[in-house]
Order: sequence, then C-alpha cells, then structure tokens
Amino acid sequence: MSEEYGDDAPQTLISHLLELRDRLLKAVIAVLVVFLCLFYFSRELYTLVARPLMDAMPVGTQMIATGVASPFLAPFKLTLYLSIFAAMPFILHQAWAFVAPGLYKHEKRLAVPLLASSVLLFYAGAAFAYFVVFPLMFQFFTTVAPEGVAVTTDISSYLDFVLALFLAFGVAFELPIAIVLLVATGITTVEKLSASRAYVVVGCFVIGMLLTPPDIVSQTLLAVPMWLLFEIGLIFGRLVRRQQVERQEQEDAGDQD
Repeated sequence: MSEEYGDDAPQTLISHLLELRDRLLKAVIAVLVVFLCLFYFSRELYTLVARPLMDAMPVGTQMIATGVASPFLAPFKLTLYLSIFAAMPFILHQAWAFVAPGLYKHEKRLAVPLLASSVLLFYAGAAFAYFVVFPLMFQFFTTVAPEGVAVTTDISSYLDFVLALFLAFGVAFELPIAIVLLVATGITTVEKLSASRAYVVVGCFVIGMLLTPPDIVSQTLLAVPMWLLFEIGLIFGRLVRRQQVERQEQEDAGDQD
C-alpha cells in the first residue's frame, strides 16, 4: 500500500516555474534585508572575524590593505557572506516549501529534521573553526615566521582564507547528514560503513591535510571531529534503517489483511 503525496493539487510546468521564481525572489529579499541591517556594522564585523589573527600577531604589527578598494570591499564582501549565512534557515525553508508537495509523507518526516540538522551542523562547524582552530592555527603561523619577516597580512587575502576554512569546516560537519542519506536511500548500509571504519579514519586525515594549512594541529582539529561525526552518523543511520524496516513490515502486514 503506497503512501500518498501531500494534499496540494497537481500543478502545471508554468505554475511550478512561477512558484520557483517567487521563492527565489523571497530568498534574495531576505538576504538583502539582512545585508542592509548588517552593513552599518561591516567594519566591526571584519574586526571580529580578524580577531583570532590580530591576537596572535606580534606586538607592533597590524594587518594591511594592498588594494586601493580593499578597505571597503573586504568588509562589504564579508557582510554579504554573513547575510547569506544568517538567512540560510529562511532560504532552506523556501526550498523546502517548493519541493515538499512532491514528497511522500515518510520522506517529509525524514527531510524536516535533516534540513534543521544540516543548518545547525554547518553553524557548529563554522563556530568550531573560529573559536578552536583559528587561535591555534594563527598562533602557529605567526611563531614560525623566519627572522626578519614581519607578519603583516593583507585584509583581502585573510578574508578569502578564513571564508574557505569556514566553508570547509561547515561542509565537513555535514558528514552525519550524508551518512543518513546514504543509508536511507539504500546506496550503502551501516554494516558496510562500519567495516570501512579504518579507511574512513585515514580519509578524515587526508581531507584534513587537503582542506587545512600544512600543520599537524589544524589537520588533526578537522580530522578528529570528522571521525566523531562519522560515528554519530552511524548511530542515526541505524535508527533510520530500523524505522524503514518497521514501516515496511507494517505495510506488508496491511497488504496481507
């Protein structure tokens, strides 16, 4: 006995495109509203993001701007990224509202917690990078500078660097979501993933080596959380698989009746 779709009536291609346009427009407006609210504080926001490096820099040194427009463009760029970052729950809600009518009921029950968890895990990854990884990493970089070399980092280069790390740690923290999706769609099983644990641990350190600067501290700080998140993903993967088995048994029992 198959589950039914939502209560929404079937729509034409044109109506789908119009709805997609409206939801994209709402998402853009949400980002714009957040951007306008944050832009007044753009310099303070940049100072906050640069604090881990500034605290680690030698006394008497400071960051520099090598580009003519960098003093304006760097805070502007950061504010834009933060606006998208802050508006992400609303953006995902618009995406969910667009695709939800085409999902089965059991898919909706799985998708809602996955969407919420993915946002929280991405935020957790970015926060982990800022509060744990950055202070240790920048302390290491500033202390290994050769003698006679002044640590005066360009503000645009620094921003590009930390944005890449924010993204890397945010995506890395999505590992439990990826495992749950792989198990739920039947691409793999928890048993196969568990048997490959040794390869996963090695892969976590390889990813840490590729996504972080070439020092053992930052690489370990990414690899170890990824391994722990892998174990958490296995736990939730077992729960999802158990629910799928129970639902299938109920459907089979219903068909026999």
